[in-house]
Amino acid sequence: MTIPLTLRRASAHTHRRSRQPAGFTLTEILIAIALIVTIVAVAVGGLSHMLEQGKVSATQIFVKDGVKTPLQSYQLSTGHFPTTEQGLQALISQPDGESNWHGPYFDDQIKELPLDPWGFPYHYLRPGVHNPMSYDVWSNGASGADGAPDTIGNW
Repeated sequence: MTIPLTLRRASAHTHRRSRQPAGFTLTEILIAIALIVTIVAVAVGGLSHMLEQGKVSATQIFVKDGVKTPLQSYQLSTGHFPTTEQGLQALISQPDGESNWHGPYFDDQIKELPLDPWGFPYHYLRPGVHNPMSYDVWSNGASGADGAPDTIGNW
């Protein structure tokens, strides 16, 4: 039993696939771009918060621990902490009239006082308001304003 030729041709035409252009539509591309922009915005927002927290942590370490040993070494050499007028600079260069100064008290590679992570100088007060028996060291934080809520001190 054979199938007539005309039927074979008809069935061959029914198995052909319709051709659609390959690729993405403009709508699909715009949706993908919107998703990427959203993900990047969330990531950058979180990253900037992490960077700011890192600056705060570095400042806390400096004012509480990083300057503590040099100041104690200064006190052991001279018998007292630097005065407010001498400031933290006394840890790097010998103040006038300090014959028992044996500094510099910071690492030899530190030739000038470091700035806080926001580019402002650290503050020093002797005797301290918060530590009247010793000293206060602080950064005004990101705002750079005295007494602002973002002040970071050794108290």
